[in-house]
Amino acid sequence: MDGRPEMARAAAEAAARQSYGKLVAWLAARMRDVAGAEDALADAFAAALERWPKSGVPEKPEAWLLAVARRRDVDAVRRRLTGEAARDHLQLIAEEAEARMTNDELPDERLRLMFACAHPAIEASVRAPLILQTVLGFDAAAIASAFLVAPATMGQRLVRAKTRIREAGIPFRVPERTELGERLDAVLEAIYATFAEGWSDPAGTETRRRNLASEGIWLGRLVASLMPEEPETQGLLALMLFAEARRTARRNADGDFVPLAKQDMALWDEKLIDEAERLLRRAAVKGIIGRYQLEAAVQSAHTARRRSGHTDWAAIRQLYDALMAVAGSPVVAINRAVAIAEDEGTPTGLAALDEIGADKRLAEYQPYWAARAGLSARLGKTAEAAEAYDRAIGLERDPALRRFLQAERGKLVRN
Repeated sequence: MDGRPEMARAAAEAAARQSYGKLVAWLAARMRDVAGAEDALADAFAAALERWPKSGVPEKPEAWLLAVARRRDVDAVRRRLTGEAARDHLQLIAEEAEARMTNDELPDERLRLMFACAHPAIEASVRAPLILQTVLGFDAAAIASAFLVAPATMGQRLVRAKTRIREAGIPFRVPERTELGERLDAVLEAIYATFAEGWSDPAGTETRRRNLASEGIWLGRLVASLMPEEPETQGLLALMLFAEARRTARRNADGDFVPLAKQDMALWDEKLIDEAERLLRRAAVKGIIGRYQLEAAVQSAHTARRRSGHTDWAAIRQLYDALMAVAGSPVVAINRAVAIAEDEGTPTGLAALDEIGADKRLAEYQPYWAARAGLSARLGKTAEAAEAYDRAIGLERDPALRRFLQAERGKLVRN
């Protein structure tokens, strides 16, 4: 054992980074109380930071933390940490834990925890933040910043969600296949929402959102590994990897936005694309097609341009037709309209946008106005294009994309 303070802190930080979610999940599954599990583990970490610099880092830090967290509630922890006898007691606990448990013997309950956090009884908007906090250990302030919510508001939502899990007796289990559909969808939606929040800051300029895309992929890998027979888990991971593979190409050297059609394909990550393709093929073998597989297939069609030299818009349009049947939404409808414009002509694509224009949800949805502006500009409808660009610019929060839209609008004036 090494008793140096920096070694002890490094060991505690490593345990938090590598095993926080696994430990919380194990405790919560038995306590049926997420908040209680987090409190118990927090106190165990506090005990470790006090004890380890003096007695040395245990051989199995995670086992030590779990044993301490199991054996006391918050008040008892605080009382026992006040005296030498308490520290001796903690040492005995540590030794017992090392003798009885190894990390390999600790079952992985994180999937059960994610299903509890994404239960239909939990408000949809808090499912992704709840998973980020319980499985990844994000604090409420970081989550609030990522999801553009006041820290106090986010904190209250998370507390209410955890209370709901406890009071409603939400089970910590992977659902039976007969009830898996909606529940799995909720888990995958929460993971994708996590990834999307990080993806919307591709340059990594917002510190607290910088790691969300990679954390979303990490969660996707976890679920795909724990549920390898579910094709949609493979489809979601493939979708995220296709998007991540193009991250570097989305900005030029000056930090300006580069649309997909103009990206330097040499900057795309071939390894991630190849992995995504393998996942998509593996999912297809099951013969059960879902939303994420179809969305990943669209991205696959786009990345195929690096070999064929052109984009197969007819295939992409067909995939969006299938998506409309499986998971019809305004987002899918907008992308389908753009694909129709490329495949059948701009007037037909703009007509497809007109068909969904009455949807009130689109009034504040930037991609709708950006798509309408682009198609209107192609047809020489300058006034309509300018109005749509103004709406899109006003709704865009990414400075680089806002500059791109402003430049496109400027071309209307010059022309």
